[in-house]
Amino acid sequence: MASIRQLHDRYMTPNYAPMAIIPDHGSGSYLWDIAGNEYLDFASGIAVCALGHAHPELVRVLAEQAGRYWHVSNVLTSQPAIQLAQKLCGLTFAERIFFANSGSEANEAALKLARRYAFNRYGREKHEILAFDQAFHGRTLFTVNVGGQPAYSSGFGPKPGGISHRPFNDIGSLRQFFEEKGPTTCAVILEPCQGEAGVVPASVEFVKVVRECCDQYNALMILDEIQTGVGRSGKLYTYQKMGVTPDILTTAKALGGGFPISAMLTTEEIGNDLVVGSHGSTFGGNPMACAVAGKILDIVSQPAMLRSIEAHGIHLASGLKSINDQYGVFQEIRGTGLLLGCELVGRYRGEGRRLLATCVSDGLLVLVAGPDVIRLAPPLNISTAELDQGLERFETAVRNFISDSEPSSECMGSIVQK
Repeated sequence: MASIRQLHDRYMTPNYAPMAIIPDHGSGSYLWDIAGNEYLDFASGIAVCALGHAHPELVRVLAEQAGRYWHVSNVLTSQPAIQLAQKLCGLTFAERIFFANSGSEANEAALKLARRYAFNRYGREKHEILAFDQAFHGRTLFTVNVGGQPAYSSGFGPKPGGISHRPFNDIGSLRQFFEEKGPTTCAVILEPCQGEAGVVPASVEFVKVVRECCDQYNALMILDEIQTGVGRSGKLYTYQKMGVTPDILTTAKALGGGFPISAMLTTEEIGNDLVVGSHGSTFGGNPMACAVAGKILDIVSQPAMLRSIEAHGIHLASGLKSINDQYGVFQEIRGTGLLLGCELVGRYRGEGRRLLATCVSDGLLVLVAGPDVIRLAPPLNISTAELDQGLERFETAVRNFISDSEPSSECMGSIVQK
């Protein structure tokens, strides 16, 4: 095992720092490493493995399409891509779909489309993009600068212009921005729950004011549902529980269940500005990816499935609160559906990775969202028994994490479940 990890350091660029465990195979909510150790997976490949590992229906449709054809590019019409586009339009506000391979690419397409749409109707001056502090929208040069985390964008040369940031969930600052720059603003992009920032949900009131300001100043509202989409919030897409419809929505991660695919969803009026030659993707709409994504939508979009996700999210949050009531290690537990963040109290701030490592040692895979927040994103089809088993392992990890310290006397905080 150590030799494979060393080979990673020998041959891969050092922008990742993976854990020492080397996966061998998975089944449902469980993953095994090459040493035979079993882990309950509450990370899901960063909210990607929507139906866990090696789901039989996904394996079946992938193998079936692989036996037909793998790739034709966009010089030909791909039946799996058209079928997936029809499903997405039927399940959402969308009338036009653009397929790509990653969340970054979907957001890149959305931002380019917003500027093209504004340019065609209002001229070159209407180009400003508003995003929010601590947001994360991708790793391309454009999207990483639209994101609101300077550590990710510093050191890569001159930054693209026409991008502004304001505090997340701050309605006063939002209104002030539009009073100053509304006429030149072409789009606002936001996450309904900021994942990389620490799993911070947007308030419904804030999202509604974004919609109101966009309508008033002829700007497009772009909702980045890369992490929250495809059922993770308890609705197929989170906007459906907020009562606000965006102009453009981006989706990836869980859409392919682990097979790379993303999509940009929009209306006919807006989408028609992407004329022939204006944008493209060599592998976007890959037939195998689209076949898998279509099956995932069939499964996750079922009302019973969505109700189960919502109920399991409540169950998981309740279990985490019970653990925290006993150990007082978190100042807040927050999130939406089966995407939850546990923010460490002051005495443990900066030690998120140590708690993560302890969880792994106790057979539970989790994530961090910055140095202070443990992020949990279990498979959407996880059972109640598996959730309870995961909570037991998490409690053991928390107990081991604090075993060498005095119990925290700080406020145990509150649960925020949007």
